[in-house]
Order: sequence, then structure tokens, then C-alpha cells
Amino acid sequence: MGPSGDKISPELKDLVADTREKSENKVNDVLSKLKDLVGRKSLGDQRDLEACKQSLYSHGVLQYCSSSLKFSPAKIHGGYAVLTQMADLLSTCCVGLGAFRDMEVFSHDFLPSVMESLLFLAERLMNRALQDKAHNEIIRLFRKVFDSIGWLLRAHTHLIHHVLGSKHYENIQICEDDDVSTVTVTTWNNIFRANGAVVAEMGNRALTDIMDDIVYKMSSSSNPVIGRAAVKTLVLIMDHSSSTHQLIHRRYRGLADLAVKDWRGKGFDSVLDQLIDHLRSDVPWRDTKESSEEYVRAACIIQAAWRAHQTRKRLRKLPRAVSKLQRSFREKRRRQQEHTDRQRAEEELRHQVCLRRQRAMRQFRQHQLHLMEILPAAQVERYLGELENKAAVLIQRVWRGHRERRNFQQHRYILRQHRAAVTLQRAILQFLKCRRAQRSILTPLKGPKGLTDSRRTELRQHIQEHISLHPSSVTSAEGSVELHQRAQSLLHQHLINRGSDRAQEQHRCAVAEGCQSGGCESVPEPLLPCGHTRPSIPQCLDAEHASPVVEDAWRGDLQPRGASQERL
Repeated sequence: MGPSGDKISPELKDLVADTREKSENKVNDVLSKLKDLVGRKSLGDQRDLEACKQSLYSHGVLQYCSSSLKFSPAKIHGGYAVLTQMADLLSTCCVGLGAFRDMEVFSHDFLPSVMESLLFLAERLMNRALQDKAHNEIIRLFRKVFDSIGWLLRAHTHLIHHVLGSKHYENIQICEDDDVSTVTVTTWNNIFRANGAVVAEMGNRALTDIMDDIVYKMSSSSNPVIGRAAVKTLVLIMDHSSSTHQLIHRRYRGLADLAVKDWRGKGFDSVLDQLIDHLRSDVPWRDTKESSEEYVRAACIIQAAWRAHQTRKRLRKLPRAVSKLQRSFREKRRRQQEHTDRQRAEEELRHQVCLRRQRAMRQFRQHQLHLMEILPAAQVERYLGELENKAAVLIQRVWRGHRERRNFQQHRYILRQHRAAVTLQRAILQFLKCRRAQRSILTPLKGPKGLTDSRRTELRQHIQEHISLHPSSVTSAEGSVELHQRAQSLLHQHLINRGSDRAQEQHRCAVAEGCQSGGCESVPEPLLPCGHTRPSIPQCLDAEHASPVVEDAWRGDLQPRGASQERL
């Protein structure tokens, strides 16, 4: 529920949930949601905007924003820019809340803590800008934070005393940087210009602190921007408070002469003339002139004493500075001499190496010419071809080496990836192998449970039925012996028949050869003793069983002629 008893909107509920965790991770989310919520409410009715701001305070959202300004920028995405936006949004939400129940606590307890956080962030930005040489962006953020401070001071003037008493503002005030001084002086100028009544409400002590800072920056700086802002601020203070005239005359004597001497002709003479008129309006010219002369003499004496002190200080440091300068000069000259000697030695060595190389090349070429003179004329061309081949091989080898080295440099990353992949694959395969080995381990087998008599009888019946339905094909021992004897007899008969067939075949071949060698076709057929003629070769081959007479006739015919005649 809100402060007036209304129901909390879903956007505010999400924002409150994010602010419960006091961490740097939620800063960006809280900033975006708060910016969206305030932007939508600012487009509607002013009372809705005031109620929204009161709800943000009552539910602790503004407290989280105030504490987030002290978070470390390194842990926040966006750094100082996000914190600066948070400071701007916080100052906007702290102005225009209207009247509500906790207004007293809000004004005297919460707003001082908000101002302290803003000054802490401003001091951190100032230190960062002084450390960083290119500090334009940091100075811009510093100026934006001080704009938020000025916006808050214009609405709640009682915070000015808290600002002037803060140690963070004191550190910012004593900074000598021109950009920082410009921002602080411009902030006070904007505050007094927007609300002139603040000058009368502040009191002399607060005005004195502010004017001391402004006059110091005006007298110590030569920046026209600082001078313009300081002169305008002093004019505004004197315009809105008549009691400050006497305070300025008494406290800052010679300010008019200083303004004329240092700031005349810097581009803001009209404002400067107004300041000078205010400073000289209540003081007679004679007194002003005499006091100015006294101030000039006092300033000359002070400057002379200061310059003398500085001169004596420099003279005391002169011997040490001279010795240091001489020592650094000698060290620099020694380094230069060593560098020159080293360069001369390198050049001499390079020259000697070049001479040796030229001498070696000259001797090698003379040796080649001598060899060519010794060689016959027919082998000179062959020798030159061999030299060309060697030179080509050398050039190709150098080029291939250069190409491979270049390719290796280009593919080094690919090779590294390949090695990494091989290593990973080897590890994975080893892991899978170990897992498979673990899975392959068998669990101990459990023996079967004991069989009962009825189960054993049933199994025997099943076995007998199976044997009767599927008789075995294996024969007995007597059948095996009988089969072996039958196979032996058949093998014996086959061998006998094969021997007789082979003898008949040999006989036929011998008869055919005898007929061919005896010239059976050219010689007239003689009469056999029995009155038979000689049979032809086909008849002999076709005859399976020859008679004894014919066989004797063939034998006589196969015998030599002499033998046959003797037998006759």
C-alpha cells in the first residue's frame, strides 16, 4: 500500500523488489525502471507525480538510490555515467514531493544524507579527472553532478549550511584546477540567480565562506570564465543583500583595484563595472586612493620578500642541481659513446664478413675457371649443365623451404587445433574403454535352486519324448565295421580295373606306333602264312580280342626283316 493507502502499481512493486538487494548488480535495472516510471508520471497530473515521489521515498527506493552513489564504479556496467544519471534522477525525485506525513524526517535526516552522497560522488569524479589527462568526459559528468546539487539547493536552502560544512566540498573547494573552479563558482551563481532570497536567508557566516572562495579564485586565476562567474556572483550577492556591502568593504579591501587591474578588457567589462560601482559607492575617493596606494606598497613588499625567499631557495639548491645535471649529462654522453662504439664495431664486423664472402666467391669462381680449362672441350657443356642443375636444385630447395615455413606459420593454429582434437579424442576413447571394461565385469552367477522329485520325473519324461521324436543319426560300432569293409572291397576292385585299363591303353599305343614306323600304307600287304592278309590299323585298334593267329602275325610283322627271314 502507498503512503495514502492506495494500492501499489506493478511497476513500483517490481522497482521495490529490485531495491531490496543492496548490490551493484541491480543499479542499471533500478535506474531504467525508475527513469521510465518518473517519465510517465511527469506527463500526467502533478498530484500523481507527487504521490509517486512520496511512494518512492516511503518504500525505500530513494534510499537505495542515495546509497548506490557510493558503490564502486568498476563493478557497475557504465561506471560513472550510470552513477551520474542516478544522481540526476535522485535530485529530481527529492524536489516537489509536497506535504506528507514524514516531511520532517525527510527534510532533516534524509536530504542531508542525499547531499553527502552527491558530494562524495563529485569528489570522486574530481579525483578521477585530476588523474586522467584527457578528462573532458569526467569534467562533463562532474558538472552534471553539481547541477543536481544546485537543483537540490535551490529547492531546499537549509542544505547550504550542510554543504559548506562537508569535508567533501572542502576538498573540492581547495582544488586548483580551472575546470573544477569554474563549475563550483558557476553553481553558486545559478543558485543566487534563480532564488535571490537565499542570500538574505543564509546569514553572514555562510556568505563569508562562499565569498572567500570566490574572491580567492578571482585573485589566483587568470581564466576569463572563472573571472566572469565570480564577478557575476559577487554582483548578485550585493544586489540581493545590502548588509554585504559593509562586509565586503571591510573584509576585501583593494578588491576594486584588483578587479580593474586583472580583469579589465577580458570580455565582461559591463558586469565588472557594476561590481566596481558597488565597491566604491560607499567609500570616498580619497580614502580609496590612499588605501589603494598602501595596498600597492604592501603588495610590493610582500612580493619582494617572496621573490627573495624563492631566489635564496633556488640558490641553495643550485649546487645540487648542477651536480645532478652534470652527472646526467655525463651518463648520457657515456651511453651515446657506447652506442656509437657498438655501431662502429657492428659495421666493421659486417664489412669483414662481406669481404670474406667476396674473397670466397672469387676463389670459388677461379677454381671453377681452372677446372673448365682442364676439362676437354666436349665435356664443358656437360659440366655447365650439371652446374645449372645444381643451381636449380638449390633454388628450388630454398624456395620450398621458404614456402613450407610460411605455410606452417599460416596453419599453426590449425595444427594446434588438430593436436587438441587428437588429445581430446584419446582421452574420450580411454574413458569409454574404461567404462566398457567396467560394464563387462560379470556378476557372480547364482546356482539353480534344488529340484523336487516331481520336477525331476517331469524333465525325464520330456527328454524321453524328445529322443523318441528325434532319433540320432549316429550308427553303431558293428555298422561302422561293416561299412569300412565294404569301402575296402570297392577300392580294391577299382584299383584292379584301373591296372587292366592302363595295360590295354599302353598296348594300343604300342600297336599304333608300330604301324606308323613300319610303313603299312606304302608296302604291299604280304600274305600271312595262313593265307590271310595284314589287317589295317583301324581294324587293329577296333579289335578288342585278337586271335592267336593274328597276334602271331602282328608279332612277326613287328619283328625286324632279318629275324623274319631267318625264321622262314
